[in-house]
Amino acid sequence: MSDAVSSCELCAGDGGEVLWRHVDFRVVLVDEPDYPGFCRVIWNGHVKEMTDLAPAARTLLSNAVWAVEAAVREVMAPEKVNLATLGNMTPHVHWHVIPRYLDDRHFPSPVWAAPRREADAAALEARRARLPQLREAIGRQLDAAGLQAA
Repeated sequence: MSDAVSSCELCAGDGGEVLWRHVDFRVVLVDEPDYPGFCRVIWNGHVKEMTDLAPAARTLLSNAVWAVEAAVREVMAPEKVNLATLGNMTPHVHWHVIPRYLDDRHFPSPVWAAPRREADAAALEARRARLPQLREAIGRQLDAAGLQAA
């Protein structure tokens, strides 16, 4: 195993609570206290950029991202969904699917910016209460997209 792969946190671990696993990718729920419903869609192989994937693999991964976004919108009812594929700190293809709300700590800035306000504890608790439904909706949306769980 190369040094890049052995030191990659997304190769060494799941990257969150695995909600759905495909042979080529996985969908995880990220433990981000201020952002209940924050998910990642992670390519299983250690690949640095989307263009390193074959066109069919890019389409497969994109379809999974759209399905997760649909589930997040359906259940979490955010004001907006942020999709991001950065990989500056972890150069392994993965997409962030982040529900955003007018009252979240960073809105309208990115979640990685300095916070603009304190989190609303009651709003966060209400969003956390939806996570069981989100777990189910993600599987349903991925199944509806024709993707097969591993």
